[in-house]
Amino acid sequence: MAHVHIPALLRAATAGREWVEAPGATVGEVVAALEVLCPELQGRLVCDGRLVRGMAIAVDGEISAMGLLEPVDGETEVQFITAISGG
Repeated sequence: MAHVHIPALLRAATAGREWVEAPGATVGEVVAALEVLCPELQGRLVCDGRLVRGMAIAVDGEISAMGLLEPVDGETEVQFITAISGG
């Protein structure tokens, strides 16, 4: 299972957990599993098959160019990075 870091802004959807484990062979499959495990995440990471605006994915510490198609394995660390805005 992939080790998934949940950003602080989304932790209410995971009962406050910073890390969640989820199965999948790709980041997209991991997200689908997360949405089953934590239904409140539905639509907060992916909408219409794409990452929501302002969200990026890092896989094992590297920003993913493949996005949801990025392959993962049992030891992969996936992080969802939210954009910070302000003035």
